[in-house]
Amino acid sequence: QVQLVESGGGLVQPGGSLRLSCAASGSIFSIPIMGWYRQAPGKQRELVAVTTSGGSTNYADSVKGRFTISRDNAKNTVYLQMNSLKPDDTAVYYCNAAVVEASSVIPHNYWGQGRQVTVSS
Repeated sequence: QVQLVESGGGLVQPGGSLRLSCAASGSIFSIPIMGWYRQAPGKQRELVAVTTSGGSTNYADSVKGRFTISRDNAKNTVYLQMNSLKPDDTAVYYCNAAVVEASSVIPHNYWGQGRQVTVSS
């Protein structure tokens, strides 16, 4: 069993910054992909950013140049640094990881519990 535990987020004024962290724990062999998704009220969950264990990254167009995803493979942790935040960034942010467990060769998808990010003056 694998758990993803998120931290960070909260309330910030427009133009401000926040950081999210997500640590994976459990019987982990490798985590090929880790990323962040978000879901605003009344909207579908959408990709924000993903990163591979090799360091490749991909971002939604709406956050390019403002958000930075990074990971510490030794700690099985992924981060999302969010700068120049806008009210449209308000959402619940979810960590996601494709995890190869010690007892398997097939990655399984796991989600964190979600962290609220509110951008408001």
